[in-house]
Amino acid sequence: MSCTGFWRKLASGEECGAAARLLGAVLAIPAALYGLVVRLRALAYARGLSTVRHLDRPVISVGNLTVGGTGKTPMVAYLARRLMARGKRVAVISRGYGGSLEGETRIVSDGRTIVLSAAEAGDEPVHLATSVPGLMTVIGTDRYTAGLLALEQLDPDVFILDDGYQHLRLHRDLNILLMDCNRPLGNGRTLPAGLLREPQTAVRRADLVVYTRCTGGKAPAVHGMIPSCRAGHALTGAALLPDGEVQPLAALRGLRGVACAGIAEPEGFFDALRREGLDIVAAIPFADHASYGEREVSTLREAAAGADYLITTGKDGVKLSAHLARLLPVYATVLEMRPLDPAPLEAALDKVL
Repeated sequence: MSCTGFWRKLASGEECGAAARLLGAVLAIPAALYGLVVRLRALAYARGLSTVRHLDRPVISVGNLTVGGTGKTPMVAYLARRLMARGKRVAVISRGYGGSLEGETRIVSDGRTIVLSAAEAGDEPVHLATSVPGLMTVIGTDRYTAGLLALEQLDPDVFILDDGYQHLRLHRDLNILLMDCNRPLGNGRTLPAGLLREPQTAVRRADLVVYTRCTGGKAPAVHGMIPSCRAGHALTGAALLPDGEVQPLAALRGLRGVACAGIAEPEGFFDALRREGLDIVAAIPFADHASYGEREVSTLREAAAGADYLITTGKDGVKLSAHLARLLPVYATVLEMRPLDPAPLEAALDKVL
């Protein structure tokens, strides 16, 4: 097991052997210091010591307390579609993590044309603009400044703040917190001893808690009196890049595939493909938000010997599109959020719009 894998098991509460206990003890002091700093930061915003900026449109924030994947991107896409179905012009504000323009404030898509690549803007905003036709996306480390740019040039009716739970500088009218149904708080400790970006008390800032990766049954009772709902994820198909139609995953059964993913928990993606009955002869995990340079492409070419196709996530697909001529046919999967009890979410949207 890699060091990263061991740490994730420790932070998730899945590893409790002697080595895990020792490492947990070593990390306890930096975790306590980190927790104190983020508490003080949140307190400064709550008490008005740090300035909170307001945009002249409703802002819906989607975020989480833990590092790693809770389904923020599928939730943002789901919300965007629901809002657009109500006739709203929607703009997503993203940080642009991993792109060469990270730190700059730029328009990624005006809803008609995607003007920046994944290499420039990062995978998530480009993937969202690609998968939700008509969605406007902007990037900027300072989300308030990015919102001002969108107001000036795009005139949206509503903003979705992607991964915004900790971006306290920007006021939000609806604060949606995503939590993994199976391990909502990891081992309950803050970084680096656990998965938490903030102490557990930060749950109180949420207006709505959405438990993701639920398959039925009751959700954990982490949210207290805060309204909550459950949601599951589903791989609903795959599209041949660069612009093929989405087809059922069953169409790939009987062929030999190589899977790759540069996401927080790639093994979950690989397992989902196998549950769909796909013959995955090699599964290659890359670092989260992998850039897919020469080394990654060479790795894929070597692994693909004797295979019929490559299959990856939607976010990875927007980056692999630059290398299609050197690879086997590449399919990008479609991952959709499916609320199991959507009434609390719809009620929360009604209050904002």
